[in-house]
Amino acid sequence: MRALGVDFGEKRIGLAVSDPTGTLASPLETVTRRRGKRPPWRRMGELARAHEVGQAVVGLPLGLDGEENEWCAEVRRLGSELERRLEIPVVYVDERMTSVLAEQAIRSIGLKKSDREEKGRIDAAAAALILQSWLDGAAP
Repeated sequence: MRALGVDFGEKRIGLAVSDPTGTLASPLETVTRRRGKRPPWRRMGELARAHEVGQAVVGLPLGLDGEENEWCAEVRRLGSELERRLEIPVVYVDERMTSVLAEQAIRSIGLKKSDREEKGRIDAAAAALILQSWLDGAAP
């Protein structure tokens, strides 16, 4: 079963997908979220169906102290809506520092500066890190 990794942000939503064996996460796409508008549920559903995902893994942006904050409540609300719309279970994983790690990884792969600093690339990579952390912990 494939899983969909999701990194909800105010402006962009990074997405990643696992391989069919549930071993490896890969960045998929970043969709734009217009401020004050609903997320692009249709596009997210298209991607989930195209990749035959049966599980969603959503990054939960805990504070550095490990506590939930106001944005966590919004992410949980979005995750519940994702679960309802895609009709697949959603789990949450701690996403602290994934954006920083994703940015470091993108910078280290030798892309030209304009490509390295593309925010969407970083968001999709962060989603892959979120998903990979769950895949690594999901094994029995």
